[in-house]
Amino acid sequence: MTEETLEIPAGRPVRLVPTPPGFWMTVLGAVTAGLAPLFGFLIGTIVSGTETDFFLQPLYWGLFLGVVVGGIGVLVAALGARRWWLHSRAARDAEGGVG
Repeated sequence: MTEETLEIPAGRPVRLVPTPPGFWMTVLGAVTAGLAPLFGFLIGTIVSGTETDFFLQPLYWGLFLGVVVGGIGVLVAALGARRWWLHSRAARDAEGGVG
């Protein structure tokens, strides 16, 4: 088939809409907040099998570090959600929406 004989059928036009600012920040923060304590527990469990002569067990340190990283993930998700919400409000106000 050459370009001269190729016919594109008429259809509905495709409108690509970019994701709003803050969407990916919210997703990344939520995934980090959910998975960080699990990975901290996993790392602590792996390390705690080596030696038991520590001030605190590595399991506790791993879980503590995972909870701290998860807390940072919650903050990132909250900032992303705030940015997303403010963008949607500004877009709605620019369109003349009410509410």
